[in-house]
Amino acid sequence: MTGGTRLSGPHWRRVVAALANNDARTAYAQIVLGAKIPDVVADLNDQRRNRAIAALLESGLVERNAANELEASEAIFRNLLTQQPRRLAQTGLARFMRLGRIERYPANMAERRELLAWIVSEAIEPGEHLTEKQVNERLLSYTDDVVMLRRYMIDFGLLERTPSGSSYSRQDET
Repeated sequence: MTGGTRLSGPHWRRVVAALANNDARTAYAQIVLGAKIPDVVADLNDQRRNRAIAALLESGLVERNAANELEASEAIFRNLLTQQPRRLAQTGLARFMRLGRIERYPANMAERRELLAWIVSEAIEPGEHLTEKQVNERLLSYTDDVVMLRRYMIDFGLLERTPSGSSYSRQDET
């Protein structure tokens, strides 16, 4: 995560997932067309309606304005298009990656640790404390199986979890 190397802002998978949900997609269309909060997917029960709106807010497709009304983000698609996957030469750790994502884990444990250490250094700042959800969102840039990646990082001593499991942090390099 040094010097702007980590992608920031909305993640395309979250945007696509929100748009793949019929309720969220309908709510998004209504918000784009200027519907006010009480009118957005008014035919749904409160739980489904709130879930659809929450997915749109979390994805960055909509945001709340100063009057606490929902409005479509003007910059979301432009921001997504500016995110380019990092191109890595096919040497060293890059041979285990494709378009900035893990294609396979090294069988050699030293190489696996090196790959995991690199990802931790890219995704998490030293001294930063994150929830499991925040860690998962950051690791999603590297793999769809964030649970396995997070477990490997903990097993290799690169990521530390509090005993309660409520917080994760990068292991201090000594």
